[in-house]
Amino acid sequence: MKNQILALSLGLMSIGMFGQKNEIKAVEKALKKNDFKTAKQTIESIDENAVEDKYKAKYYFLKGSAYGKSNVEAAAAAYNKLMTYEKEIGKQKYSKEAQPKLNLLIQFVSDKAIKAYNNDKDYAKATKNFYLTYKLSPKDTSYLYNAAISASLGKDYDTSLKYYNELKDLGYTGKTAQYLATNKATNKVEAFPSKELRDVSVKSKSHIKPEDKYSESKQADIIKNIGYILINQGKTNEAIVAIKEARKSNPKDLNLLLNEAQLYIKLEDMDKFGALMKEAIELDPNNPTLFFNLGVVNQNEKKTEEAVSYYKKAIEIKPDYADAYMNLAVAILSGEQAIVEEMNQNLSNFKKYDELEKKQKALYNKALPYLEKADELSRTEDTVKSLLNIYDVLLLTEKADALRPIYKEMKGQ
Repeated sequence: MKNQILALSLGLMSIGMFGQKNEIKAVEKALKKNDFKTAKQTIESIDENAVEDKYKAKYYFLKGSAYGKSNVEAAAAAYNKLMTYEKEIGKQKYSKEAQPKLNLLIQFVSDKAIKAYNNDKDYAKATKNFYLTYKLSPKDTSYLYNAAISASLGKDYDTSLKYYNELKDLGYTGKTAQYLATNKATNKVEAFPSKELRDVSVKSKSHIKPEDKYSESKQADIIKNIGYILINQGKTNEAIVAIKEARKSNPKDLNLLLNEAQLYIKLEDMDKFGALMKEAIELDPNNPTLFFNLGVVNQNEKKTEEAVSYYKKAIEIKPDYADAYMNLAVAILSGEQAIVEEMNQNLSNFKKYDELEKKQKALYNKALPYLEKADELSRTEDTVKSLLNIYDVLLLTEKADALRPIYKEMKGQ
């Protein structure tokens, strides 16, 4: 009786093995005919856990081929299992064929993401496909960064925050390297796809002056975006904590400091913004934008003298800073309101009125050179309108007459 049971068991086992082999052949045959529907149905009927070792590699390869673009995640998973398995057994029979197929799938999903982002502005679809590209090729963390940006643009802030935090935990910088050298024959700087190729060219003496250039780190942007998302979610304190934590490890990172300052603009806390601007100036004393921003802060707080001082410093560093000239003129002219109010109170006191009018004109004369310079550097409707008002008050008729038709043309009259 025992012998009969044993014989029956062996018979069942051989039938199972035979069926598995035939099913794998059936998948292969269907793929050769491009009958992907049959290939998928057949591969799904096979119990992956029961596949014999001698068929495993082929099974994974055929599974990846059967799913292909119709189910990229399933196909990629099969190809990756294949490569892992063949590494374990020390054979690369199917991996060499699978790798280019996997690369094509990665490119396929990446192209879908880029099209959705650039052409269709479908940020939800872009997010999904950028993230899938990253999952298919985890070493390409730039796709995770793109997914975070897309999610934010699509106002899917929870997803965006999740991906930005994932990037932060990975220590993602986004820095890319450029390997440069000067071509001796043309004297032009050329970029090489790798450091090795550049170094070979330098050794062969066809190129000189090797140089490595790196793009700026995106870490500060990641922290800034995390902060903005948290603010949009009403999580103000968390936003401040996030950026302050980042600054602890990089206290001299100007970008992080400026990003924290921008958060305070959103929170309308200009005192803290101003304090951070002063700190930024200590780190970068020759940055005209920092002095300009301090000018704006002080001007908004009615601290005219301080504002004028900061605008002049910005101009000293950057003599063609049109906005600084314009704001400097506006800051000086801010004193006019008090004069005009006093003039209105002394309409019948001719002596006092004349004194105030002289004071007003003196203010105009003081602001005029800065306003004219702003107009010279970057003419706008505002600069022209402001100049016309001053020219008329100061009776600078010739200048006013030359400018009036220009202003009318700008207004479309």
